[in-house]
Amino acid sequence: MGHERGGESRQEREQERLQENGRPNRREFLAGSVGALAAARINKNFGGVSSLSREGAAIEKAPTAAAPLRVIIDTDPGVDDALAILLALRSPELQVEAITPVAGNVPLDFTLPNALKLVEIAGRTDVPVAGGARHPLVRKLITGERVHGNNGLAGVEFPEPKIKPVAESAPEMIRKIVKANPGEITVVAVGPLTNVALALRDDPELAAKIKAIVIMGGSLSGGNVTPAAEFNLYVDPEAARIVFDAGVPLTMVGLDVTRKVLFTDQRLKALETAKNPSGIAAAKIMAATLEHLNRGPHPMIEAMHDPLTVANLIDPGILTLKDYYVEVETEGEFTAGETIGWAYGPARGSAPMALADKHEGSPVLATEESFKANARVAVEVDAERFFRLLLGRLTA
Repeated sequence: MGHERGGESRQEREQERLQENGRPNRREFLAGSVGALAAARINKNFGGVSSLSREGAAIEKAPTAAAPLRVIIDTDPGVDDALAILLALRSPELQVEAITPVAGNVPLDFTLPNALKLVEIAGRTDVPVAGGARHPLVRKLITGERVHGNNGLAGVEFPEPKIKPVAESAPEMIRKIVKANPGEITVVAVGPLTNVALALRDDPELAAKIKAIVIMGGSLSGGNVTPAAEFNLYVDPEAARIVFDAGVPLTMVGLDVTRKVLFTDQRLKALETAKNPSGIAAAKIMAATLEHLNRGPHPMIEAMHDPLTVANLIDPGILTLKDYYVEVETEGEFTAGETIGWAYGPARGSAPMALADKHEGSPVLATEESFKANARVAVEVDAERFFRLLLGRLTA
């Protein structure tokens, strides 16, 4: 699509440069990023995100139709992404400023048209869609067709979109909207964090202008694509490190809670009562998903990872959040993408090598006195409350 090519130019050139011979290794790449600058400050004084430490920070007011929360949805649709997008577009508590697809569950050649199809189905073609990164910052793309089907929507075919993506790339769109509305925009990232990391790297002042970043990703209780890592952070751990280290108030909705919101046959029957286009489309996607996941010797049940992340923005009482300091593993041979969380100090990294200089590689990241959180992590979920909201909005 010609419009897509026009929107890729700047961030594609940057990624192609990283893919050339002599590209930086992971440590060099992070050292040149805005994330590494923030990480250096955090490692020096463990400052984290100051807003997390203020009294009553965990108590949030639910947005209303009169005062909606302004969001950019960064996504890789994706079965559960599709339901998250449809939920957001049908919720007056959220004002969706843009949707910025990224490669992840399936390549960008699918995630971009999927996003366009979904805004048409929802009757929300006023929401701009900007194509994003085709591959992670420094790694080869790993996708999730096993769960999401060959086209990302469980093989369900919807009409080709009539609308086109905007000229800007996803990182450019994120920067433009945030800079025009400082302190007003929450970035809701429910795919690999490549687009968000590129936006932060391209403008070192952007982090201070973002109201918050809410991600679906990570886990403090083991992964789903490896024993250590959740899929979104596994796909692009370097991007995740940049985002976690950027100093933006961050909420992590990970497998600790999303594994507890499973889409069953009974919930499909409830969704199939929908009479509106969004609900009908969601029911088709989920019927195909359940049929697909029940094939073979190891049946699976689809967790509502991304809809849960969006639902808690509409109704903050769905999730219980706890302050953590979270680091993203990028160097591990078997653990890249793992999220490590400390609830209190002292916080320690790996012990230094025996031959390391005595002043290098100190395993103490923070003492008990200097410890501060850099993220709020979802630790409990009211599953029934969530499904009442999701199914109620999609079937209304």
